[in-house]
Amino acid sequence: MQVRSITASDFEAIHRLLLTNGWAHRVGGVEELGRLISASQRAVVAVADDEIVGFARAITDGISNGYLSMVVVAEPHRRRGIGKALVERLVESEPHMTWVLRAGREGAAGFFAKLGFSVSTIAMERLRR
Repeated sequence: MQVRSITASDFEAIHRLLLTNGWAHRVGGVEELGRLISASQRAVVAVADDEIVGFARAITDGISNGYLSMVVVAEPHRRRGIGKALVERLVESEPHMTWVLRAGREGAAGFFAKLGFSVSTIAMERLRR
């Protein structure tokens, strides 16, 4: 398995990955996904046997704060360290930064706790309408 930066030729495969793994409500078409990725400062894919099996993106100033926005691994490839590798690729080079995320999906809090994240008592959010 390889974790690498995204290229425009990956957008359709990433779109399929998101649609088939519970993210259809968050992405429109491939073009919208391309804009979403382009607006992210960091975006990576995990590739196994020439297939994109994972995707993650982050928004960050690269100095102080970062927001881990999406971490998605294809269901048949879960529990193999792919999600961990994606997250580490996005955040490891900035140990002095504070990273935040939303861990609302089942099992997400436990997964991210293993990677050093903890529940915050100071975060606030304004939900989308």
